[in-house]
Amino acid sequence: MHGLTEILVVAGSLGSGLVAGIFFAFSSFVMRALAQLPKEQGIAAMQAINRTVINPGFLGLFFGTGVACLVSAAMVAGSTIGSAEIFVFVGAAFYCVGCVLVTIARNVPLNNQLASTTADAPSSAALWDEYLMRWTRWNHVRTLASLLSAVCLALSLASD
Repeated sequence: MHGLTEILVVAGSLGSGLVAGIFFAFSSFVMRALAQLPKEQGIAAMQAINRTVINPGFLGLFFGTGVACLVSAAMVAGSTIGSAEIFVFVGAAFYCVGCVLVTIARNVPLNNQLASTTADAPSSAALWDEYLMRWTRWNHVRTLASLLSAVCLALSLASD
């Protein structure tokens, strides 16, 4: 790998690592802190987080990393397949499937369901308990997938 491919792999590795760190923070302490609040406050706080995360910085990092992974995998696809190229493919798959696809298929629908509730409605307490469990479980998957992506992409550079 040389030139633009290496730049994209480095960008993918760094982006995956940053995203893993964000998700790790949620899995290790943010969701636990929200769970300790009175339910209506936890719901309101998470609703605010979900609205605020839709910003150019986070979305650029999140989707830009996916693009870097996909393009770098496409660029090495035409070359001789060795350990570096395999690490790029695996790293891109971890990020695109375990992070992006899980976010779209699992976490975003849960966020949309939470957004449609009123924080102090009587039915919201049960929804919040289920949300905390399911959202955090899928966030663990995203955290691990992003971290494994960062490791694989870094290993691709070391094995070149």
